[in-house]
Order: sequence, then structure tokens, then C-alpha cells
Amino acid sequence: MTTEGPRIRPATPADAPALARAVTRNRAYMKPWEPYRPERYYTTEGQAERIADGGARWFAVEGDEIVGVATLSGIVLGPLCSASLGYWVDPDHAGRGLATALLEEACRAAREELGLHRVEACTLLGNHASQRVLAKGGFARVGTVPRYLHIDGEWRDHHLFQRLLHDDPPPGVPVPGDPA
Repeated sequence: MTTEGPRIRPATPADAPALARAVTRNRAYMKPWEPYRPERYYTTEGQAERIADGGARWFAVEGDEIVGVATLSGIVLGPLCSASLGYWVDPDHAGRGLATALLEEACRAAREELGLHRVEACTLLGNHASQRVLAKGGFARVGTVPRYLHIDGEWRDHHLFQRLLHDDPPPGVPVPGDPA
């Protein structure tokens, strides 16, 4: 990313007001792609709770405004070493590589900072733009999950994608042939 456009950075608790503005600004745009959200979700307090929930988040920021988000949630260590990835970009900033940059940063951190083996993401079957972003980001489609999430009033099928980050064993697992 150039310094002239949005920059990618980790979320901080101080970002709650800007995140509340971003999700409110994009509420109608996101409605066909997101689960139902209670009104509290669109408040500074609701976003402060999200930031503090233990997931890992990165923002695309332009000036004082958040224009894109990537979130790793459901982080599982041990033999799975995996997380689920969610992301979105403000439609006024789409087509500029922000979603790809957010995915790349989330996957870098997943591998280098969290020691994860894989990251998964799901899209609605008709969300071709998101599927292109995932393919560009090295994600492979591994199947279709029937009635995966309740979106826009009904249980909806999703395509499941994953990106393998490495094939190293998880921490604490002995490697065959290594001396104990």
C-alpha cells in the first residue's frame, strides 16, 4: 500500500468509535452478506465489545475512518491450528486491492504470530467478488456447506475456502526422527 491510500494496521480499543461509524455507514451494503445484527452492534459500545472479544483484527484506515476490516475468529490451537477469516471493504474503496491486502496481513499474522496451519473463509454462493479475492489470496475452494449461516432472513449455503499456511507440526508435537 502506498502512503497516499488507506493503510493496514491492527485494531486497538481506541478504534471502537471509528468502527461503529464504519459498520453504520455500510449497514445497508452489508445486509445481504451478514447475519442479523442487534442495534447495539452499531454503537461504539458494541464495537468496543467486538474488539475486546479475543479475535484478531486488522483495519484499512484512511484518515480517521475505517474503510475495511479483516477478522480472525474461532482461533483453535493444538492439532487443528486454524481460524476463520471474515473481511469486508467499504464499497467506495472496492477494487483498489484493500481486501487482498487485508487477507494477506491476516494470513501473515496467522502464520508468523499465532503459529496457525490454516485459515478458512466462507462466502455465499453468489458472492463472486469475495470468491475472486479469496482465490487471489491463495485460498482454495474445498466444498459447499449447506445452510451454513442465517443471512438476510434465511439459512444460506456457503462455499468453504481454505489457505494452508505451512505444513510444520503444531507447537509441542514431536517431529518423527528428531531426538527427544
